[in-house]
Amino acid sequence: MKQITRVELVELAAQASQAPRLRANRNLHPELQDPVQRLAIAMEPGTYVRVHRHPHTFELLTPLNGRFVVLNFDDEGQVTARTILGEDSAVLETPANTWHAVLSLDVSGVIFEVKQGAYQPVAAEDFWPGSPAEGEPGTEQVMAWYEVAQVGDSLAFLN
Repeated sequence: MKQITRVELVELAAQASQAPRLRANRNLHPELQDPVQRLAIAMEPGTYVRVHRHPHTFELLTPLNGRFVVLNFDDEGQVTARTILGEDSAVLETPANTWHAVLSLDVSGVIFEVKQGAYQPVAAEDFWPGSPAEGEPGTEQVMAWYEVAQVGDSLAFLN
């Protein structure tokens, strides 16, 4: 039996709070080549998730602790869906090839993610054009926008 205990969630969140990216993960899948990627990701407020898409797979998210803004976008950069995972929604599945972003709202937030494998890093063309990469200026502005963005709002400010 594989499990992630409550104690392990607390430890994972503590690791994230000390990590430069403010994130830490615990994989349930045995290797990166596994056909189903299953992992808990501790995400502290201030961790930046760039708008991206996964052409090859859906992404299923459920909160284990805390709340997360999840935004979906169309190909023009307009917000098509917004939810607060852990408040409005308990489980969320983003279809393959859908632009999306996630923002952690709470200290010690942990989200569980399921995707088809094997693991593939996000390719350059699958990050939103004009969005800052991690560590670049402007990430704080983007995260502040994520927090308040509503359906119909646009990523046009990035261009």
